[in-house]
Amino acid sequence: MLLSTFAFAFMNALIKYLIHFPTFELVFFRSLGTLVLTFFLLRSRKISLVPNQPKLLILRGVVGVTSMSLFFLGIHFIPIGSAVTIRYIAPLFGAVLAVYFLKERIFPLQWFFYVVAFFGVVLIKGFDTTISLFGVAVVLGAAFFSAIVYIIISKIGKQDHPLLVVLFFMGIATLTGLIGSINHFILPNGYEWLLLLLLGFFGFFGQYYMTKAFQNGEASKVAPIKYSEVVFTLSFGVYWFGEVYTLTSLIGIALVIISLTLSVLYKAKRVKEEQLT
Repeated sequence: MLLSTFAFAFMNALIKYLIHFPTFELVFFRSLGTLVLTFFLLRSRKISLVPNQPKLLILRGVVGVTSMSLFFLGIHFIPIGSAVTIRYIAPLFGAVLAVYFLKERIFPLQWFFYVVAFFGVVLIKGFDTTISLFGVAVVLGAAFFSAIVYIIISKIGKQDHPLLVVLFFMGIATLTGLIGSINHFILPNGYEWLLLLLLGFFGFFGQYYMTKAFQNGEASKVAPIKYSEVVFTLSFGVYWFGEVYTLTSLIGIALVIISLTLSVLYKAKRVKEEQLT
């Protein structure tokens, strides 16, 4: 999971560095590299490319590319560490949606953790005039659509291979990025080609190692480590881009990470206790 979060953090930093490119062009290059790598991995493992639930896979792709595009757009307006932190509010939206669509239960103490996490987002914006309210709203939109992705993936279950789910997502994202940038395409110069292609490379390995982490470890122990992506990304923002975070923003980031981590651990504990009784 640490390898996964570092790969995603490096990808986030590249997005910030390449922010002068149109959002849809970034979506295109980020998706194209992962699409190619995923396709060859599927073929090497001789996994069928025929989906069992094509409608759900297409829906997952459409919702996923919406979330990705909003996140990339949001990075234009707010520090990258804050953007990643706000996007991680997705479990809050996911929990609420899961109650209605998956009939899952939220324990009372979890609601407290979610309220604290949302308060953390409020602190990140706070009275800091350097953080755009529009940017915060856009990234919250990305988090909301990311939560919908969780619901769709739960609906897909194990009926389609995870790599096939990623293939459809990246295929739709690549097509969307291509169409969206066709009239605003900026031709990369020299090393920018390499950096744009690396978006897909790091995105793929971030996804791959995250999957391996959940396959080889308990979700309750692995999931909290994913929030280290915020720390890695924030560090890149400070040292690579010279971003400055106010004390209020840092407290907000800490509240989001700590409260959501405690929510994951608490839910796992309660579920385990119920299984034993």
